Amino acid sequence: MSSELPGSGPTVLVTGGSSGLGAAVVTAVARAGGRPLVLDRQRPADGVPWIQCDLADTRAAEAATRDLAERSGGLDAVVTAAGMDVPGRLADVPGETWERIVTVDLLATAAVIRAALPYLAASRGSIVTVASTLGVKAVSDATAYCAAKFGVVGFTRALAAELAGKVGVTLLIPGGMRTAFFDDRDEQYRPGPDAVLNDPADTAEAVLFALSQPPGCAVRELVVCAEQESSYP
Repeated sequence: MSSELPGSGPTVLVTGGSSGLGAAVVTAVARAGGRPLVLDRQRPADGVPWIQCDLADTRAAEAATRDLAERSGGLDAVVTAAGMDVPGRLADVPGETWERIVTVDLLATAAVIRAALPYLAASRGSIVTVASTLGVKAVSDATAYCAAKFGVVGFTRALAAELAGKVGVTLLIPGGMRTAFFDDRDEQYRPGPDAVLNDPADTAEAVLFALSQPPGCAVRELVVCAEQESSYP
């Protein structure tokens, strides 16, 4: 990231930038002198340009991405941090809920990047997609989330091959973090009191590391988790 004055550095679009890892990335980008932009259903930190958007509507997500890019004079990077999950047995999770998880976590990732590509190609910019340790290790009661995050892994690896030499592409595989991600879950699916989770600010620093690489140098994949992460390897 640039060390220029705040607001004069790279312009970085962050999906899900009002909470969790997304909010941590927004903070880190701003502190490094960049200009964060946000797509989310909720308002991000004060002063951060944003568009309210339900990412489950992928066409709206594409339009909002183009709108923010045009307003800001282009894009230097995209970080797809938005994500959701509702754990449960396949037979117990309503079909609409199951499909919304896959849409928000996977299809919206592709939609936002698709819309951002002309701007990123023009700036020789960068993409960081956010998968999960459950994108490389499957567990019970997480069929939608695993399907989506395994999809993000495959999508990103194919995208990196497709855009090599044009746009930087990094796959981030984070472990569990201390965020509100788990708050609305049934008790059985929440981390226990002794769970070891990462600070999202630390994971956000890994995102900035990927974005800070010079043209021609690719950080293809990053696994960032607590040392005692149970879902990796």
